Amino acid sequence: MNISSIMSTKLITLTIDSTLGDAKDIFEKHTIHHILILDDDKQLSGLITDRDLYKHLSPTIGTAKESHDDLAMLKKKVHQIMTRDIVAAPTTLAIKDAIVWFDDNHISCLPVINEKQLVGIISWRDIVKVLAQVHRQNS
Repeated sequence: MNISSIMSTKLITLTIDSTLGDAKDIFEKHTIHHILILDDDKQLSGLITDRDLYKHLSPTIGTAKESHDDLAMLKKKVHQIMTRDIVAAPTTLAIKDAIVWFDDNHISCLPVINEKQLVGIISWRDIVKVLAQVHRQNS
């Protein structure tokens, strides 16, 4: 079974010039943990996780203690904090190989590409779901 059978194709992306405020809004609106970042040519340029974002934001944002500096941080560009060294996988990668990639590369998601075109994403949660299904079938 290939990762293309379990990947999500409903991609939520931002551009490199989007702000941390834009990323915060997306994470609050959707139940996702990764946002793929595209360059001006719509090519995968990086990714940002919810953990990356919240490491850079003050916990006082949105509270009575919110400061001017807190609000200024929301205007910072995602390319300033995104991960640039991305491990991406072809659609033909077997799920069992993807498990090894997750472990070897210490990553929590794999963008999926088809001839340099971004077509999907899988996360470690998707892998756990597959493993749970296999376990249930074998029990």
